[in-house]
This record gives sequence, structure tokens and C-alpha cells, in this order.
Amino acid sequence: MGNADTATPAGDPSLLQIEQQGAVLTIGLNRPAKRNALNDGIILAIGECFTSLPDDVRCVVIHGLGDNFSSGLDLSELRERDATEGLQHSQMWHRVFDRIQYCRVPVIAALKGAVIGGGLELACAAHIRVAEPSAYFALPEGQRGIFVGGGGSVRLPRLIGVARMMDMMLTGRVYSATEGSSYGFAQYLVDAGASMTKALELAAKIAGNAPLTNFAVLQALPMIAEANPQTGLLMESLMATVAQSDKEAKSRIRAFLDHKTAKVKPT
Repeated sequence: MGNADTATPAGDPSLLQIEQQGAVLTIGLNRPAKRNALNDGIILAIGECFTSLPDDVRCVVIHGLGDNFSSGLDLSELRERDATEGLQHSQMWHRVFDRIQYCRVPVIAALKGAVIGGGLELACAAHIRVAEPSAYFALPEGQRGIFVGGGGSVRLPRLIGVARMMDMMLTGRVYSATEGSSYGFAQYLVDAGASMTKALELAAKIAGNAPLTNFAVLQALPMIAEANPQTGLLMESLMATVAQSDKEAKSRIRAFLDHKTAKVKPT
């Protein structure tokens, strides 16, 4: 990143494969020869994509083309930066990943192969993660003499705990998909080659929810969970009141009472 008066560099749209299937938008990281390593061009392109989501999109799926989700920061493009430039560069990643975490619609990450370093930070910004058996999780920054800079020190401990992240960074420990899923790296573990199928299935289900409910889950729930109990309960009451007053919520409740929608049953 340059000085404040320097124009913000544009993303490279060729580094993403973007497709829309109905209400679901898929964003493919398109650097398979580099194991979808993340450089400024692809990070900025992701940010621009999330800034201009089509109005009819109700869910987003992020995935990696080829055999890997993302091998993290492209070290071949890492250049020497002074303290100010380094701070600004990290904050640029933060802004982009915040657009994912605070997106107006849910975001699902379909994971396979390498999910390491910045790639793991990207996956953590999504709301749901689906992993194939080939997926593996690591934070090699400690062995590279650097530190996470894409929000990983904030997001990942909330999923797996501080102690487990410390161990990963200090020792270079790598988690398999099976072990990692049991510890919170992913909510779903699927068969080989099935991560996109499952992600799209979940996305279609999510896209069918009332938009206001999805918004409440994405934006209010995390804040409620981290608030003190009394503040959280008040926020919950306010959000429940707003959601239930929505016209779509009223029509859905009416349909359920009229036996027009199925009851919840075990799958």
C-alpha cells in the first residue's frame, strides 16, 4: 500500500472465477498453478466482488479451483515494507475479510487441499465451512518469521481456542480434515470431491430463508454472544421483535400454522 494520496490499486478480476446460479454466487480462487496463493490482486478482487454483490444474491460460496482452497500468502510477491506500509497492507486485508464476515448475505467456504496461512484466515471469515478429506489446516507463519496479518488472530481463536492456535504457530502443527473438523475448523466434513456439492446444497437452503432472519443471524448473533448477558438479552428481544414484524416472517408463520410447510424432523 502506498501513501494516502496514492490511488488504491485495483484487483485483478482474472484471478477469480465468478458465476451466479439463481440466488447463489460462487467465487472461485483462480490461481491453481500457485495452489491459489493470495496476492494483492486477488485480495482486492475479492473485496471488489463483495462490495458489488448483485441485489438478487442471497448466499455466496467461496472455493478454490484445482486441488487446493488456498496455500496462503504468495511469498514470492512479498516485498520489503516499512512499518507504515506493513500496517496499511495488513489493514487492507482486514477490510476485505471484514466485507466477507459482515456481508449482507451468508458466505460458505468449500475447502479442499491446502487451507493454510492466509487461506485459513480467508476461510475463517466465512460463516460456514465445508471440508473434504483432502483439506488440511496450518499456520506456517511462525516458521517463516512472520505473523498472521489477515485477521486470523481474532477469528481463528473464536473457532478453535487460543491455546490450539498458539500451538499451530509455535510448532507448525498441521491438522487433517477429520481432526480439524472435530476442533471447529469446519462445520461439515464430506466425502472426497463433495465440498462444492454440499456447499451449494446448503447455499440453496440458506437462500430460501427470510432475508431479515439471515441478517439477524449474521450481524446480531455474534454481537449478542459476546455481550454481557443483560445487554445480550435486550438485543435478542429487539432483534426478535424486528424479525417477527417483517411481512415475510408473518406469511411464513401463517403457512406453518396452516400446515403448508413441513415440521422439523431428524434427518
